Amino acid sequence: MPGKTPVIAMVAAGVFGVAAGGWPIVTARLGGESGPSMRTQLASVLDDQHWATPKPGSWTMPQPAANGLPPVIRSIQTQDRVVFLTIDDGYTYDSEFVNLVRKEKVPILTFLTSTYIKGQGQYFWAMRNAGSQMENHTVTHPNMATLSAEAQKKQICDSSEAITKQYGHRPQIFRPPFGSYNQTTLQVAKECGIKSVLLWSAEFYNGTSGPGVGYNGFARGDGGKGFKPGDIILMHYRKGLAQEFQMILGWIRQAGFRPAAVQNYLPRSLGGNAPDQPSHA
Repeated sequence: MPGKTPVIAMVAAGVFGVAAGGWPIVTARLGGESGPSMRTQLASVLDDQHWATPKPGSWTMPQPAANGLPPVIRSIQTQDRVVFLTIDDGYTYDSEFVNLVRKEKVPILTFLTSTYIKGQGQYFWAMRNAGSQMENHTVTHPNMATLSAEAQKKQICDSSEAITKQYGHRPQIFRPPFGSYNQTTLQVAKECGIKSVLLWSAEFYNGTSGPGVGYNGFARGDGGKGFKPGDIILMHYRKGLAQEFQMILGWIRQAGFRPAAVQNYLPRSLGGNAPDQPSHA
């Protein structure tokens, strides 16, 4: 049927092609008896992943800021032994990592620096379809607190436009590079449609060395050790990510924790999926 081949090629390149570590051009056409089967397959890979939601009463929902600007969130108050894995930037990629995320069914939130869409857009399509939502991490990764209001707004709004165009979801959650922001950042973020700013409570220095923790070290922002319920953990897209991800998954599970989807712990008014007035059991 005319018009369907480009769709198949795009999906296969962005989803199935990653298994081979490349982006093949697919020329197969829909037709005959294979049509319904192919539609079913495409529906399964294009559907958003549905991650477990927290039990009512098991967590304290983050609240809007009193000043009406996007609130800054560093962790989630919860009784569940869950942590939230977030990955920033996107300047390098690991095709094995996509397969690992899909196989392990691990929820991740990606904060994408949108300049990398141009060279690696298909890779992040594969990540999206493995279950990682794409959120805003600016266009070129500047220190936001050093920029004018106009320059900050351009960084955030232009990134949201690029991500929306490419992945069909307009970012509502923002992470400033280096965790650097000011009141101007929050104001222009709101003007760009951002509903919350998500920082982190701990960092896994995957593929690099962290201060006082060495290569592939783990450090808490509060100076403590190990994981705490509701930790938001920062990682980065770097070479060797698949092996490093297996490493931190092992640590998390050995400590009796599990990864969860942070967007399911955020109310819709802050860019998440939870009802603003949660039901009670």
